Amino acid sequence: MIQCLHLTRIMGERFLPAEDPVLEAAIKWTCERNSKDIRQLLVWLQEARSTKEQKAIMARVRELLEELELSLEKLEP
Repeated sequence: MIQCLHLTRIMGERFLPAEDPVLEAAIKWTCERNSKDIRQLLVWLQEARSTKEQKAIMARVRELLEELELSLEKLEP
């Protein structure tokens, strides 16, 4: 999904029209959910027992941050 959103951003087209209320609600929900997930992952990062666990957690945080950024860009008028 991230790849699809990224390609959409590069091409300068939106997947659905910006005035689509269903899309807007889905994007807002995604932003809220990703924010909560990132917060939880950062808590787990502090509790990680190994560098391998820390790296896995940080990789997921980066993925969610990228998706969050792309979602926020889609909300821009």
